[in-house]
This record gives sequence, C-alpha cells and structure tokens, in this order.
Amino acid sequence: MPSELPVNILLVDDHAENLLALEAILHSLGQNLVRATSGAQALRCLLNQDFAVILLDVQMPEMDGFDTATLIRQRERSRHTPIIFLTAFSTNESMVFKGYSLGAVDYLFKPIEPEILKSKVSAFVDLFQKTAEVERQAAQLAALNANLRKSEEQFRSLCANSPIGIFLTDIQGNCTYTNPRYQTILGISGEECLGKGWLRSLASQDRENIFAEWSTCAQDGKECYDEFSIITPEGDVRWLTLRSSPMLSAKSEVIGYVGTVEDISDRKRAEEERAKLIREQAALKEAEAANRMKDEFLATLSHELRTPLNSILGWSKLLRNRKLDEKATARALETIERNALLQEQLIEDILDVSRIIRGKLFLNICPVNLVTVIDAAVDTVRLQAEAKNLLFEFVIAPNEAGNIDEARKKAKNNRENNGYVSVSNHLASPFMVSGDPDRLQQVVWNLLTNAIKFTPQNGRVEIRLSAIRGKEIQDSYAQIQVNDTGIGINSDFLQYVFDRFRQADGSTTRSHTGLGLGLAIARHLVELHGGTIHADSPGEGKGATFTVKLPFLEAKPHESPETSEEAAAASIPKLPLKNLRLLVVDDDTDTRHFLTVALQQAGAEVTAVNSVKEALSAIQQYPLDILISDIGMPEEDGYTLIRKVRGLPAEKGGRIPAIALTAYAREEDAKDALEAGFHMYASKPVEPIKLIDAIVKLAELNYPN
Repeated sequence: MPSELPVNILLVDDHAENLLALEAILHSLGQNLVRATSGAQALRCLLNQDFAVILLDVQMPEMDGFDTATLIRQRERSRHTPIIFLTAFSTNESMVFKGYSLGAVDYLFKPIEPEILKSKVSAFVDLFQKTAEVERQAAQLAALNANLRKSEEQFRSLCANSPIGIFLTDIQGNCTYTNPRYQTILGISGEECLGKGWLRSLASQDRENIFAEWSTCAQDGKECYDEFSIITPEGDVRWLTLRSSPMLSAKSEVIGYVGTVEDISDRKRAEEERAKLIREQAALKEAEAANRMKDEFLATLSHELRTPLNSILGWSKLLRNRKLDEKATARALETIERNALLQEQLIEDILDVSRIIRGKLFLNICPVNLVTVIDAAVDTVRLQAEAKNLLFEFVIAPNEAGNIDEARKKAKNNRENNGYVSVSNHLASPFMVSGDPDRLQQVVWNLLTNAIKFTPQNGRVEIRLSAIRGKEIQDSYAQIQVNDTGIGINSDFLQYVFDRFRQADGSTTRSHTGLGLGLAIARHLVELHGGTIHADSPGEGKGATFTVKLPFLEAKPHESPETSEEAAAASIPKLPLKNLRLLVVDDDTDTRHFLTVALQQAGAEVTAVNSVKEALSAIQQYPLDILISDIGMPEEDGYTLIRKVRGLPAEKGGRIPAIALTAYAREEDAKDALEAGFHMYASKPVEPIKLIDAIVKLAELNYPN
C-alpha cells in the first residue's frame, strides 16, 4: 500500500515565471513542490532530501541542465532519481540525445502541455511511493528475518542445552524431531528416535500400554502425562516422565504434538531409599514393640504359671505333713486340681497359638448344633459366674426358642450320661452350622470366661443366640453375642483386642490374670469356620459386646433328620481294666508311679519300667496285652521303642497294641506316633478316665470276646 505522506518534487529553472507555471500545473497532485533557480541550488536541495522526480531546465546560466544532471548522477543518493529535461530547443536532436545519455527519463519541450506533464510526474510520484513502500517492507522483512534468525538460534541453543528432552511428533505419533538431551536420556541416536523408533527403549511388557495411552490422549487432543521405565542399550534401567501437548494450527486443528521427557531416576531412587528407610524404621518400631510385648508376655506367663504352682506346692507340702483334717484335706485336693487345670489351660492356649502361627491348627468338621455347644460352655463357667454373684443368662431369640427346647434336653442327657455332646441328632435345630464342636465350644468358652473375668461383683453377663435371615443365602447367618457390664475397652485398644500377646494392661500391677491369648485364638477359630468376630465397647467402665457370625449349614437334598436317639451308653464298670496286663514305660518316676496306681485302681495288672531296654525285656519275658509308652525319653525315645517292638516276631510281642504318651501336643506329633507304629495317642497331662477309656477301646478292638 503506497504511503499517504506527500513526496518531494524538485523544480529547477532560472526563470521564476516558469517555476510558477510548473507549480500551477502540479499543485493538484498534492505533493511537496521544491523550487531551485539554479543548478547549484538544486544540488544543495539534494543533499538532505530525496525526490520522486526532478524537472530540470536545460538552458541556465553558469551551470546548465546537462552539467547539473551530470553532478546529480555522480552522487549515490540521487543516482537513480528520475530527471525530466525541459527545453525550448525542440529541433536540436543532438541536445536531446545528450540529455538521454545523461540519464534523463524523458524530454519535454516548451511550451509544455499541462496534462502530459501532470501525467508523467504523477507516474513517477506513484513509482516513488511504491518503491518506498517496497523498501519499507523489505526493511521490515529484513528485521523480521533477523529476529527469526535470532529466535531460531535461541531455540536451537535452548534445545541443545536443555536439561530435559524435547520431541516433536506428527498426529500419527511419528517422531519428527528430538533434541540432544532426549537422545542422551533414551541412549539412542537422533535417527533412531525418529518415527516410532523411540518405542524400542520401552520395556517390552510396557510398550503397548504406554503407546496406547499416549495415542488415546493424542486422538482426543488432550495433554498427556505418564511415568514409566526404559532399558538403555547398555542395560541400565531409567525412570522417565513424559509430557506432551497438542500443537494447533490457525484454525485450531491439531497438526502435531510437542513433548518433554525427563530422567527422574535419581528421584525414584531417593523415593525408594526413603520408602525403604520408612519401612526399616517401621520394622524397627514393630520389632521394638514386639520385644516389649514378648517381655511383657514372658513376665505374664511366668506369673500365670507360678501363681497356681504356688498353691499346688504349698498344699502338697501341707498334705505331706499329714496334720490336716478331712475338710482341709478335701480343700487342699480341690485347690491342687483347680490350679493344675488352670495350668493345663494356659499350656493349651500357648500350644494353640503355636499351631495357628505354623498353620497347623485343623478342624474336625461335622454338623454342629450351636445350642448344644453353647449349653456345654455355659455349664463349665456357671460356677465362676455364681462365685461373683453375676446375673448370667443364655438367651435364644424368641422366634427360635420353641424349636430347640427338646434339643437342649437331649443334649443335656447326652452330656450327663456319656460325657460328650452329640450333635448328629439335632439337625432339626434352626442353629445348625458346619464346624468343629470342640473348637466352637472353645470360642464360646473363651468369650464367656473373658466376660466373667472382667465383670465386677453383682454384674451381668449374657450370651444371646439368634438367626439372622437375609434375602440371599449368603446374607443369612447364626449370630452369637456375649454382652457384659464389665470394665469395657478403651477405644484406642479396640483395634488390638484380638492381637496375640497383647493386653490393655501389661503391668505387674494389673488386676486381672491371663495371657491375653484367648481372643486371638477365638478370632482364628471363627475365621477357620468361615465366620467373623467383632468387638464393641462404649468405653472404659461401660461393658463390652463380642459378636460372632457363622454361616448356616447348607441343607442337602433328601436329607431327613433323625427323630430318635440311641440309648445312652452303659455306665463304665467299676473295674474296666480287669484281667488286662499293661506295660507302662516312662523315664519320669512320678509319672510312672501315678500311671501305675491309676491303672491298678481300674483293675489292671501293671508292669512299669523306665527305659527302652527294660521295656523290650519285659515284652519278651511276660505275656502283656497293651503297651503304654512315653515318647520323650533320654538315650532312646518312644519312637525307637515302637520300631524295635514292631521288629519282633508276633509271638514275642511284635504286634502288641500300643498307646503313645507325650507332653508334645502338636498334630504332627500325633501323626508321627501313629506312623511309627502306635495305635493311639494321648497328650500329657494324662487324665486317668480318658486313658482308661482309650485302653478299653483298644482292648475291644484287639481282643474281642
């Protein structure tokens, strides 16, 4: 676009009237008309101004037009300025030729036609303006190019020295540019980065997922961010962050993507080290806490074992003096038995925890009536509740109570007559589950003894059994709740109440006994049955509620409940072992004497020895019916004995029925004993009734009438 500013036109003539005439003709052009009355004055005007055209008279004194034109052309600034000669000598061709030779662009003869002059001058004015605009635009373009070159140099320097990798891709994800840092991070050359070559640096298992995620962002025109690892050609693993954004055209269309890649391996290593340090600190705290708990537990264990031992030893010494009356003697024996049973329970809890830790606690699954299980547990703790004058109740949900009255009566008869709880005859009960009756009774017993122990005098303990029926089978379950008005549980300790070896009060001044194992064992047993156990308490001094949920026994097609019970087993005869010849082998003198007396009182003839050697001699010398041997003996143990016995001929006692006795009460110990050649297994401390019952059963199997 031509400039709107007026341009300069130089009028050179030694006659003022000619200059006025030229001004009158050219005034309408609206340009700046500059006068000069001589060649010298014209040259002075050219020193500081540029002109679109010069109208130069040829005939002038001192310096004519040709001389002036010659000087104008010698100056660089005016060398190409258009000159139109004006002359009155139109017939002189040599003069015209000379004017053109000096660089004139035109030759006008006086008198001058105004329109012709105006047209010619206007053409040169327009040409000057356009030339000026072109020069201006060229200058701008040169400036822009200079800035662009500077920007390109800055961009190249920025990319070349950038601490992060930079890349460009087309809309298909093909890489078109990478900077040196990008190539260094990925460990490949610029050519290898182009196209989709950069994908080769990704781990093979991540390659497809990472590109798919990037492609999804690309298709949606979204920014992308990802963290992933690569493997360099040298085999080093590096962690990177990738960011990319779409590049848009003037029409807001995506034309490609620009992105960055940053090596965050150091940060990742620092995070891993920090996480490792945190884990180590946490493990150290846990170890310290575990050590404290272990120390507290061992102190508690020592206390719990020594306390009943004190009563046992004390009363035993008094009995040895033989100065007690009948009433005191009875009390002494009762105290010794009670404390021995307490020690036995402590040992059983410890063994159960050991089985749990080793994953060796197994269940003997069968249909179980929860009513009979709870009744049996309630009977065992009722005296404890009465001793503290507690309101102790077993409540069954009202909508189910009528269905189980008869079952409870039958269960009671079974316990009184046979010493065990039969569950197979109560399938009609609404509280049938699949489980181990002994272990479920242990759960209930643990919850009840805990409630009674932590409830003060004249308080209340309630165990409630209910059936929760949901719309779906999996939403239906049997629920056992034990509520008490005892000391309650602090909210901070609720989350730890089922942890092993943990008690709310581990100090030596605590007012309640126990090892803190019962609830941990109960939780594990409930979970083995596919159930859950939960503890609630409003707070200290406000009692507690323990809730057990067990899935119902699934009814099998065509299964009908038994409606009658077998006759009660005949009571045990007064001398159940009469005419049986028994061999007892045990290195412990007290145990050996105790077993001898107990078995002799049951009618047996007992031979007792203290070693494998003596046992083998007795078996081969005397006709014996049953071998009862301890496992853990010095020099040669019970396993060695039974292997040697089984190696004897049948007539020498090689097939004698055998029962193993041991203080090791693990399941694998029982399995080892049976595999070694024993027929039965009994753990210490041995209850005479149970041992006698086992001998009777073994004798019936091997010596039928």
